Amino acid sequence: MTNTDATWPLVEAASPALCAMADRIWDRPELNFAETAAAQEHEAMLRAEGFRVDTGVAGMPTALMAEAGAGGPVIAILGEYDALPGLSQAAGTAERRPLVTGGAGHGCGHNLLGAGSLLAAIAAKNWLAASGLSGRVRYYGCPAEEGGSAKGFMVRAGLFGDVDVAICWHPAPLVAVNPPMSLACQEVVFRFTGRASHAAAAPELGRSALDAVELMNVGVNYMREHMPSSARIHYAVTNTGGHAPNVVQAEAAVRYLVRAQQLDEMLELVDRVRDIARGAALMTQTRVEHEVVSGDANLLGNEALEAAMQAELERLGPPVFDDADRAFAEEIRATLSPADIRAAFKRFGMPPVMDLPLCDRIVPRGMGAGDGVGSTDVGTVSWVVPTVQMRGATYAIGTPGHSWQLVAQGKSGIAHKGTEHAAKAMAALMKRLLTDPALVAAAKADFAAERDGRPFVNPIPDDVMPDLPVAAE
Repeated sequence: MTNTDATWPLVEAASPALCAMADRIWDRPELNFAETAAAQEHEAMLRAEGFRVDTGVAGMPTALMAEAGAGGPVIAILGEYDALPGLSQAAGTAERRPLVTGGAGHGCGHNLLGAGSLLAAIAAKNWLAASGLSGRVRYYGCPAEEGGSAKGFMVRAGLFGDVDVAICWHPAPLVAVNPPMSLACQEVVFRFTGRASHAAAAPELGRSALDAVELMNVGVNYMREHMPSSARIHYAVTNTGGHAPNVVQAEAAVRYLVRAQQLDEMLELVDRVRDIARGAALMTQTRVEHEVVSGDANLLGNEALEAAMQAELERLGPPVFDDADRAFAEEIRATLSPADIRAAFKRFGMPPVMDLPLCDRIVPRGMGAGDGVGSTDVGTVSWVVPTVQMRGATYAIGTPGHSWQLVAQGKSGIAHKGTEHAAKAMAALMKRLLTDPALVAAAKADFAAERDGRPFVNPIPDDVMPDLPVAAE
């Protein structure tokens, strides 16, 4: 470290409590919009730290907002805490060992993401209170990032209307400023309705909804030749209409996820997929209805914020791991292939270092996003407020995202040290934004330039509600 920042000791002081909270959230993995225990953990910590807390915001019971300070500017930090299905896994072991068969697990590190963001918010809040300056630190507890697009609902509800800058991070194998590249997406369910009949005695009377789904999928697959190479379309048949082959299926459904580099490009592709669905219904004399479930905009870049985040990371230096961390990382890497390790570097635009188990460097800016660009609801936030995101090193290099290996590292020393490191960089940037009006102005100018001539359409239509779990009676 070339020098220190006043927020770093404040991060270190709060780190044990926040890492313990991250571990408790790891212990109780919860899926989209069902993160009751995780949201309660965050609420309790925020109240104990003196934040003013609003819960159940934007119509989502597990979403919250908390604020400390007064006046402006308003610097927001985003946290997440949802898990993934089917990734239950014991911690601290390099062998596949589910704790609950078919259970959930934190395969994207969101137990750390929420805790790290909250750790930075606490440090920035404590520094602000000691400084006597005006300004507000605001924490957003965001559920359902994994396909639920909660931040899009928050944007639609106007919850970012007074925010000057938004900051976030994500667990990763390496430390970097996140390149402003993600795919805009929309998830749509298509439900076909036909007419049941005896498949042998009276097939002419039936109109197969399953045939319509199959024809739709064929049509979309032919469409792939005639769409941008960077776009992605995925689907899953969610209702086959039953298991009896001697019945013409009267209902069937398929769920589509359409992605593209730009928001308007994605919306155009969704329209084409809808046309194909209508064509499949015409061919089979069935009816089709569609329902948007979720959607994210692509990330907009912000040169001023990205340069400032890079400066904070370089001032901080890479995370410091110990021999026990490196030994566990090597055990995890023994379960991976060389292709996994090469892919981890390639996603950061870096040449592979095959014998490097843990991050020991700050990735230079401008290396590019590499391969493996996905979607995030942070993108929607970036269309309404200047936004910057970093990647923090919390697991062995080569660990695939959404894997049992990532879950296994979620309570490790690697995870805790990487989370504290990310919180230090974010807290220091928050302090700078609270004291440097010129940086806030530059961020807003870059935001205006990015948005110039590009109208924003929230990928979540006004009539779509969060896909909340049905309460048991």
